[in-house]
Amino acid sequence: MSKSIRTSRIRLFAASGIAVLALAATACGPTDSDASGAQDQPSTPPAASQPASQQPAGQPAAQQPAPTGALIAAKTPSFAAMVTDDQGRTLYRFDKDTAHPSASNCSGDCAVKWPPALAKDSVTVTGIDKSLVSTVTRADGSKQLTLGGWPLYRFAKDTKAGDTLGQGVGGTWFVSSPQGKKATSSAGTSTGGSTSGY
Repeated sequence: MSKSIRTSRIRLFAASGIAVLALAATACGPTDSDASGAQDQPSTPPAASQPASQQPAGQPAAQQPAPTGALIAAKTPSFAAMVTDDQGRTLYRFDKDTAHPSASNCSGDCAVKWPPALAKDSVTVTGIDKSLVSTVTRADGSKQLTLGGWPLYRFAKDTKAGDTLGQGVGGTWFVSSPQGKKATSSAGTSTGGSTSGY
């Protein structure tokens, strides 16, 4: 065999070997489909949307006070005649409200300190003229009891039945009489208590 033929065959074998190596490398390397396949996917699947019942709830609305089922005229050592609810809690009226028409001007932080006396579906009265009892619709749609047109409230610092710590607060809050007026104390006055605002 001539030298030139042998050289040609060697070159042909070398070229074939390079081609085989190139094919092998391509077969082992990533393909276009591999690049967009599992290796590029997140290691964990995205979280499924939770049902509405399991999703975190938004900010709760302000807690509503327990509705009042009764208005009761009461006599105490401090007051000749005053009004309590069905739990014996003292009820108050606010001078910044209006009676004709009935309107409450206590909301937000004020209503936290002075929870409105909300009405149950049925309200009984004891020692009070039922014709003086009605309700006014608050901004949130709840129904607040009124007496003589004046919206009624509890006082957050009254912790037990018979407490009257809200009397005279800010010069605008007063224990309600059975007629919806400012209750007079046993000494004949209708003022007292703190004057440090509501």
